[in-house]
Amino acid sequence: MKLNRTTGALAGYAVIVAGFRVGVARSMIAVNLGRNLPYAFASFALLLAPLWFFAFGGDEWVRGILRWRGARILAAALLGVPYLVFAIPAGILQPHLAILMCSLPMLLGALLEFAPTPVKFAWQDAVAIGVVAALYMLHVLEGAWPYKGLGSLPKLYAADIGLYSYFIVRQPVEMGYSFVPTTSAILIGLREWALFAPFGIGLGAALKFTHFHREMPSLETAVGTIFVTFLLIAIPEEMFFRGILQNLLETRLGRVGALAVASVLFGLSHFNKGAVFNWRYVLLATIAGICYGRAWRAKRQLLASVITHTAVDVIWTLWFR
Repeated sequence: MKLNRTTGALAGYAVIVAGFRVGVARSMIAVNLGRNLPYAFASFALLLAPLWFFAFGGDEWVRGILRWRGARILAAALLGVPYLVFAIPAGILQPHLAILMCSLPMLLGALLEFAPTPVKFAWQDAVAIGVVAALYMLHVLEGAWPYKGLGSLPKLYAADIGLYSYFIVRQPVEMGYSFVPTTSAILIGLREWALFAPFGIGLGAALKFTHFHREMPSLETAVGTIFVTFLLIAIPEEMFFRGILQNLLETRLGRVGALAVASVLFGLSHFNKGAVFNWRYVLLATIAGICYGRAWRAKRQLLASVITHTAVDVIWTLWFR
């Protein structure tokens, strides 16, 4: 990483980690974790690191070190370290989960190392993407961090696998994965939010999915919601559905086909939120996915779709949930 990017990335990471530490210490999560709070927080900080630093050029540094194919595959096992950092001192280590979380990234890395180049969506990609999605959707790692309030950690782990697999192993895939703010990313992100708003508010109300709340949230609540949504929801989901999935699908289906398929799959990933099959949520999430996908593909900037996603979820959470 260049010096200015490195300094900014480190400063931002320090602020984020400190902010989460203060927020968690004042929440019920700290009570639930008790003496295990430091281990859980260290695990969270390690899981967040790839998602954050790769957005500031950290992937270039990693690729510079891991030039040998075998080294890239073996290094993937380090993605299981955040679980060990938590589980071993907390006394809840489950050997089968430890083996899975260290070996799975290596297996997917080996699979993708031998995928055809130049990069086009191939059966290896279908397997890797399907495995990562199933890992989270089927709650395979539910017992890895078995405390209330740590539900986002399995998602971060799955996101780290996807990021490593497609930044370090199956490269180059042009995600536009950067958190350096640009005017175009901000304007495009807000434009697509404005496009979705009539559907999210109007259609959501017509379907009796959303309910308006007049109460104004406190500044602390609003800032905390933005913070958590941006880092733990929008970034992992946009990296996976737009940066990887829609990106690769474009090589086979074109821009329109890739946008449609990725949006439908994004919608279907919300099928079990509060119902056996919550078709209202699926429909609205699919429409939202179209706007997120449009935001990303406008200039292939993931930050644009992350901004749209964050704005949609924050406003829904604060006033329409």
